[in-house]
Amino acid sequence: MTVPPSPAAGRRRVVVWTHTGRPAASQAASRFIAAVAARGIECLVRPEARDDLAARTGGAALRDLTTPLPPGVEVVVVFGGDGSILRAAEWALDADIPLLGVNLGHVGFLAELEVAQADELVDRVVERDYALERRLTVAVEVFAPGAQTPIWRSFAINEVSVEKDSRQMMIEVLASVDQLPVSRWACDGVLVATPTGSTAYAFSAGGPVLWPDLEAFLLVPLSAHALFNRAMVLAPESVVWLDLFSHVPAVLSCDGARAVALEPGSRIEVRRGCHDLTMARLAVQPFTSRLVKKFALPVEGWRGGGREQR
Repeated sequence: MTVPPSPAAGRRRVVVWTHTGRPAASQAASRFIAAVAARGIECLVRPEARDDLAARTGGAALRDLTTPLPPGVEVVVVFGGDGSILRAAEWALDADIPLLGVNLGHVGFLAELEVAQADELVDRVVERDYALERRLTVAVEVFAPGAQTPIWRSFAINEVSVEKDSRQMMIEVLASVDQLPVSRWACDGVLVATPTGSTAYAFSAGGPVLWPDLEAFLLVPLSAHALFNRAMVLAPESVVWLDLFSHVPAVLSCDGARAVALEPGSRIEVRRGCHDLTMARLAVQPFTSRLVKKFALPVEGWRGGGREQR
């Protein structure tokens, strides 16, 4: 982790990103905006959320989130679940601004705080009392059969998924790592996931949990009809090729949001993204504690009511 640099002279600003369809998110965001505005910090909000937040904050200093950004933007504070945090992360990644999530969802692995800790959040943002943590991302390119130039490209913070687009049939995928074939699967699909995404789709598919600061990513077959159908942990410099051999319609999706249809014979290339995502960490809840809490993992022994076992 690194400590954020001292703020430059001039107006301080933060971006406030909310789940516009959830009143609880708007309420929490408006309280935060009013508190930091009273301490001289201007808040930038998405235009579609501005009227609602302005009405709730009684005239606090609000500014539309536009491009290019004004100077002095320090952090993006997100009020919502992991879906909202992922959508904000798409924007924050390109702008290279730290992201700090406040959980109003269910699991909330990407969030740093729960909404009940809002008072602490205000003080931490005002004092810039947080550390910066870099998270690996992946870049993906799609090549038409025989083509040398990609026809589609994107990025992912959680995972890239290649999946069948028909319930009746499986797709056939040859997975290669660094140009060497690893396995050819008849399957429902294949995931390439980051450590951040290891507790999302990849976890549901039976992949291992990776600590988010680990530099690696996962290759996970989905319901593969094969003897070897295990998830693999790859080096961060590895390049993955996924070649489609079947004539079954398939679709590629990045973080469940950006998608493209795949024709038979397509090649998907996945590698480490050139930009890491920066997360603002308050160090109040290590990932180990978050993992135990979110999955309700048993940490007390069945003998002795939790006494230390030898």
